[in-house]
Amino acid sequence: MSTQRLRDEDYRDYSSTDASPEESPSEGLNNFSSSGSYMRFGESNSTTWFQTLIHLLKSNIGTGLLGLPLAVKNAGILMGPLSLLVIGLVAVHCMRILVKCAHHFCYRLNKPFVDYGDTVMYSLEASPISWLRNHAHWGRRMVDFFLIVTQLGFCCIYFVFLADNFKQVIEMANGTTNNCHNNETVILTPTMDSRLYMLTFLPFMVLLVFIRNLRALSIFSLLANITMAVSLVMIYQFTVQNIPDPSHLPLVASWKTYPLFFGTAIFAFEGIGMVLPLENKMKDPKKFSLILYVGMAIVTALYVSLGILGYLHFGANIQGSITLNLPNCWLYQSVKLLYSVGIFFTYALQFYVPAEIIIPFFVARGPEHCELVIDLSVRTVLVCLTCILAILIPRLDLVISLVGSVSSSALALIIPPLLEITTYYSEGMSPITIVKDALISILGFVGFVVGTCLTLYELIQPSSAPIFINSTSAFV
Repeated sequence: MSTQRLRDEDYRDYSSTDASPEESPSEGLNNFSSSGSYMRFGESNSTTWFQTLIHLLKSNIGTGLLGLPLAVKNAGILMGPLSLLVIGLVAVHCMRILVKCAHHFCYRLNKPFVDYGDTVMYSLEASPISWLRNHAHWGRRMVDFFLIVTQLGFCCIYFVFLADNFKQVIEMANGTTNNCHNNETVILTPTMDSRLYMLTFLPFMVLLVFIRNLRALSIFSLLANITMAVSLVMIYQFTVQNIPDPSHLPLVASWKTYPLFFGTAIFAFEGIGMVLPLENKMKDPKKFSLILYVGMAIVTALYVSLGILGYLHFGANIQGSITLNLPNCWLYQSVKLLYSVGIFFTYALQFYVPAEIIIPFFVARGPEHCELVIDLSVRTVLVCLTCILAILIPRLDLVISLVGSVSSSALALIIPPLLEITTYYSEGMSPITIVKDALISILGFVGFVVGTCLTLYELIQPSSAPIFINSTSAFV
């Protein structure tokens, strides 16, 4: 298999939070309209508006959702939800900008489809600044770099999430009961360090990513979706019960922890890379804008509601993932295991994106008869790299905030407004639009710098030790 064929047949811009590509793209590009305003791969592989809505929801709801109660704690019970609403509105607006610019270049260049990287590259080529035009190819490379960082960051988070949840379930196994409302303090049975749990998962992750066929991965995607959906229903069912008096919770938290909120929030909303592939596969792409607004409204409502309910229920004891706060009974221990199973299989889907960007580079430089060996070797090295990074940063909340601040802010907030300016400036833009785009990019850049610096500072000199409590402490 040639490198070009590997790239053309398999890779598409699946760059979302817990994106789950269930079908490989079709071979041909049929029924392409002459206007180029809307794109499709062919009627046989087109999706209905409902299927597109489900894919949009799946691509945005993942581990970031479970970390939002702690994010609300870092911002305050009032400031947190309001900030989530604002970030959600801005993120959706940036998604719409990306779709509009992609349409513009499809029409202008008579192309059936352009992905995120192509759109940035073509926008730089259209820039009035000669230096940007001469270095337009770096636009695609920049997007690829942030996609790699984001997706491998997700994979690191999955290692930490699996280790934390399995460690807690095993340590509490002796005290686990059938009564989910007891007030007894659980005596933990000490086991090995969480980093050893990560090493235990490593060989299984390596074997999982050896599955290179996208259609085969769709089976694991379906299993992951079912287990995670059931788990989320159970988590909501628990958090709405017995909410304590919230009067002691601060309306606005310290400004020192707000950047940690920003990193987690933008990590949760970083599903922008999925919008172009989803629109491209719709039977009626003209409805995509409505689907985008409806879908993201549902996502934002879920984020705000779980963030508020989780923080109200557990207060200052909320942990990096709300699953770690669930009570020590078999029902909710099974929720942790179910969600962990879903995260395990989702690892391969998140790994697919960086693999299809990085592997062709190495395969093209090796002998043809060693393609398979090189492919599997690179996959193994990448999985080991994510495991090593997770071991070095075993704090789930800080890993989420770091990934969100570094790469998600660039893809979701910084690049799209600049993309609109470089695309339309030479054709005439209103000063209000330019100011609006500049403000959004500045917001993203400030969050990128401050969030990254504060997270790294917390890793080097933590202001407080991570919270480790027994899961029934909320009832004591």
